[in-house]
Amino acid sequence: MRATLGLGGNLDNPVRAMALALRALDAREDCQVVSVSRLYRTPPWGKTDQSFFYNSCAAVDTTLAPEDLLDVCLDIEREMKRVRIERWGPRTIDIDILTYDALEQAEPLLTIPHPRMTERGFVLMPLADFAGDLVIKGRTIKDWLRDVDIEGIEIADDSRNWWQSA
Repeated sequence: MRATLGLGGNLDNPVRAMALALRALDAREDCQVVSVSRLYRTPPWGKTDQSFFYNSCAAVDTTLAPEDLLDVCLDIEREMKRVRIERWGPRTIDIDILTYDALEQAEPLLTIPHPRMTERGFVLMPLADFAGDLVIKGRTIKDWLRDVDIEGIEIADDSRNWWQSA
């Protein structure tokens, strides 16, 4: 199964944290990172009185069920000292499951596709790097991207291999 993930952070060294998270996923027997976006520097969203974020997206081929993949992602966040104090607040790393093949589910712990992904330029821009034709709620990522605010979002690293050396 192919899952897409959104990664971000704005505390300590978020680029290194995202790179380590992707490498940790890729090192597992049940996950293989198959595509990674460029790296983006993005203004804070939701809670705006904090530092800029770094964001990226990745596609992962996995044999894990969606909930098990979520557990793996949460374990990686915990290993990197992610603390959930404030919604949309500062964080060392955040890993969200955006899509999981064509699955649609609304469960208490995991909604797929991610319920707010189509509203967020910091998700859609990196996702469009490798999955612009992916259809979410009847529209492609490229189409959703045309309707969101992308002001202030800039490319921080144009290489799609940034995660292998950060």
